[in-house]
Amino acid sequence: MARARLFASLCGLVFLVNLARIVFAPLLSVFIDEFAIGEATAGLIVTLAWVGSASLRLPTGWLLTKVPRHHVVLASGLILAVSSAFAATATTVPHLMAGAFLMGIASGVYFVSANPLLSELYPKRVGRAMGIHGTASQIAAVIAAPFVALTLYVDWRLSLWAIAVAAAGVTLYTWVAAKQTTLPTAGKNDRNLLAAARSQWRIIVTALAIIGAVSFVWQGVFNFYELYMQSKGLSRGMSATMLTIIFAAGVPAFYFGGDLADRLPHVPYMLGIVVSFVVSLLILTIVEHLAVLIIMTAVVGFIIHMLFPAVDTYLLDTLPDDARGSAYAVFSSIAMLTQALGSSVVGYFIEAGYTYDAVFGGAALLLGVIVLGLVVVERSGRLPGER
Repeated sequence: MARARLFASLCGLVFLVNLARIVFAPLLSVFIDEFAIGEATAGLIVTLAWVGSASLRLPTGWLLTKVPRHHVVLASGLILAVSSAFAATATTVPHLMAGAFLMGIASGVYFVSANPLLSELYPKRVGRAMGIHGTASQIAAVIAAPFVALTLYVDWRLSLWAIAVAAAGVTLYTWVAAKQTTLPTAGKNDRNLLAAARSQWRIIVTALAIIGAVSFVWQGVFNFYELYMQSKGLSRGMSATMLTIIFAAGVPAFYFGGDLADRLPHVPYMLGIVVSFVVSLLILTIVEHLAVLIIMTAVVGFIIHMLFPAVDTYLLDTLPDDARGSAYAVFSSIAMLTQALGSSVVGYFIEAGYTYDAVFGGAALLLGVIVLGLVVVERSGRLPGER
């Protein structure tokens, strides 16, 4: 029961740290109007939240070789509470960018410390634990758009103040739950970040090769999804609904995706998800009818969100105890920094005059070439797979 309470508190905290990253996407049009900025600058605000999420992941991995995982989790909650309050007071674009960056830092510190902790709390069902935890995270993404829409009746800053207050409360509960729990000691010998990265480099590189380009494209897709749907002729309200749909499809995807990750061979399973994402994104760029757009939005959302628990399960289930936290931090920092650039790149091409369909279609074709190469390598038996 003690571990269940701690797990529940972590689900509450991951809900908030993910909401803090996603909340800027439905606010893009508000920022464009209020601060008189273009799409590229608006995309940079979102990018900074994700760059912040990447920036301290590697130092956090080093910190985990010195400090218990749950202490770092608690620190991430405090960072989120303070940084959200700071962002809520923004009156200039640089202030807002700084706030977004700091909120991103909180999420990066959280995921690097919490995911290894979860895998050690439930070592026999890593995929299921990651799936449920990811589902809680994804619910935040689902409510982000309606949550922002509701706060706009008062002021957009209310959304950030709400995150700040909730983060303070959930962090306090997590501290109480951790004190009442006998915590795992599986990572007690994980004391050398560089040695862990060197010894497990093949697994790290394999995970990065599979998810790196995909997550880069996904960042650009979902952060501009409302504007993308508007470019296809949908109203502003319907476009916001489509953003909700693409995230709502991820709720069952995280749950079932994590469960399947426990049952299927890791690498073929991940590659199959990437192939499906490429095909579904290409179809999305060529359809126009509302009913088909709704269906493809749900399909794209379901497929891409199956990939995240699959990759985490592959790493956390395959890495040995004495390298798990450190090697995962190295992977996580590189992967997040790569995907953080997606929004800025998409914003740059859109502002340069390219259509959303052209940008996303070209990205899907490039992904297709990359995954084809990975399939060839996997079939030759040169990718590390099961533990």
